[in-house]
Amino acid sequence: MVNLGCKLDLKAIALQARNAEYNPKRFAAVIMRIREPKTTALIFASGKMDFKIQNIVGSCDVKFPIRLEGLAYSHGAFCSYEPELFPGLIYRMKQPKIVLLIFVSGKIVLTGAKKDQNILKNVLEVNRRWWRGDGKGLEPWRGIERRWRWL
Repeated sequence: MVNLGCKLDLKAIALQARNAEYNPKRFAAVIMRIREPKTTALIFASGKMDFKIQNIVGSCDVKFPIRLEGLAYSHGAFCSYEPELFPGLIYRMKQPKIVLLIFVSGKIVLTGAKKDQNILKNVLEVNRRWWRGDGKGLEPWRGIERRWRWL
């Protein structure tokens, strides 16, 4: 925790800074969006700053279609799939608490991780669960860590 030892003028910060928004009726902090690395910072008037990763989001395209109905059936304890409400399957991992949004196109969005290692490790673990058996079908997953993109 860093304490600047003074109160900050949030209105002045929002007017001077790029990519900053301040609406005190909606939220008591300046919201600053940083492009590289893609980050959101919250600046409060107290002058106290604490830096921590709250959520990491990543996406990947496995380059093959995924049968969502079959996945929902075989992993019902972890999945929610209601195509009338949302086109993707929601796969909730228990440990760590990570959520994968899986689409029939083969695109996957992962959210809720605190460390980037959690993302790749757990996507690969889910991959192993999906492809138990003779190993056929694993080929499209090889090299997934190179195709992963942090949002």
